[in-house]
Amino acid sequence: MSATSPASVIPPSGGYDLPAVGLDAATSPATASPLEIGIARRQSRLGLAAIGGLLACGGAIAVAAAHTESLLPESIRPVQASLAGAFGAAGINLHVGGTIGVLVLMFLSYATVVAMAGQLSARVVVMAIAALYAVVLLAPPLSSTDIFSYQAYARMGAVYHINPYTHGPYGINLDPVFPYVGAKWYSIASVYGPVFTVFSYLLAPLTIATSVFAYKSIAVVAALGLVAVTWHCARLRRIDPVKAVALVGLNPLLVIYGVGGGHSDMLMLLAMMGGVYAILASREVMGGGLSMVAVGIKLTAGLVLPFALAAGGRGGQARRGRRRVALGAGVGLVALAALSFRAFGSGSFDMLGTVIKSQSKGDLLSIPGVISTRLGLHTVGHVAGFVLAGAFAICFFWLLRRVWRGEMDWIDGAAWAMLAMLVASSSLLPWYVAWLLPLAALGRDRRLATTAILFSGVIQGITLLGYIPHGFL
Repeated sequence: MSATSPASVIPPSGGYDLPAVGLDAATSPATASPLEIGIARRQSRLGLAAIGGLLACGGAIAVAAAHTESLLPESIRPVQASLAGAFGAAGINLHVGGTIGVLVLMFLSYATVVAMAGQLSARVVVMAIAALYAVVLLAPPLSSTDIFSYQAYARMGAVYHINPYTHGPYGINLDPVFPYVGAKWYSIASVYGPVFTVFSYLLAPLTIATSVFAYKSIAVVAALGLVAVTWHCARLRRIDPVKAVALVGLNPLLVIYGVGGGHSDMLMLLAMMGGVYAILASREVMGGGLSMVAVGIKLTAGLVLPFALAAGGRGGQARRGRRRVALGAGVGLVALAALSFRAFGSGSFDMLGTVIKSQSKGDLLSIPGVISTRLGLHTVGHVAGFVLAGAFAICFFWLLRRVWRGEMDWIDGAAWAMLAMLVASSSLLPWYVAWLLPLAALGRDRRLATTAILFSGVIQGITLLGYIPHGFL
């Protein structure tokens, strides 16, 4: 079904030959000139130095987070010992200036590693990813209170038998986890998919500290799985897998805010990209099914499926592939609906309305949020939100049409559509950038990777502005 079938992209030997470290794919050690070898070696050293910068910055954030308010969710400031993580006794405070400086250096190191990825070995990049995730796992929960919301919704259903899709955490305001939930979300019912919510019920009996570590561990495992799936997808599409996994796995927004915050987005991305891999490997039924599992974790994943169904144009082989994807998605949808109704009754139907309500609240990272909050133009902000939503709809269908007509690769189309959705969103949080990364890493359009890095930089910059105390500027 895909534009590039596995048989056409895997070498006859079944292997995948990486370029020699220090040389690009078009140059072998035997034919390279001394100048080319010298340039390649300098690039390799620069890449290794940037890897070192990433690890140093990630380590500094993890060690100092417990005593650096900018890095902690508001509901745990000051942090208690049980939530301070393995480095809580270090007593290091980066303060606002230090936090901003470390995160800026971390982002610059990341951009350098991606640029120099062709001169780095796969082992170095993968080990750096694993080391970063490990050190962030040992830190306290970073930035967001979502990890406490997961536990609150889980306890609502599993312990108190309150439907998390019809009631907000205030329904259990006497439970020990309630004070840790962000005040903004006290009255908001769950916006997380039924697959994730049912899974979270298994963690409901855990203590607050243990549940935090559990959700962060799940995020780490899922993120490592996402890196592995991205690697295999890149091989099928004849894209440098080292650069692809560097773009995804080392992104500071994914590492610090996504993995560090223990977010369910990591699980959603693993299932979503698992579906992409299955489709690329001509296992379309499985791909469609995994796509619905991803939707059952978070609705965002549903954006990719229409592009998979449109891939290949109108030929007979494309139609057969689409039917298999649709079959898998249909079976998955029936199973998802059955699970939702069995666990939550008709309450899960309220989730879409809750998503719209939570989006309407906006935040500082979105265009409507900046207009409403920073500029104080609330009406203009709401109008901007509607205009952007309309622009996204037009962009989505235009991209889908191009994929259907064979004018655009389907993963490229999905990536640009995901970017458009993020730009148009009224609620844009730092770890949402992770939704774009694996699609951009696998894109045929080289502009996607560059755009993903630039977009990450913009979101990181706006996030850092929020760390500066009001009235300081």
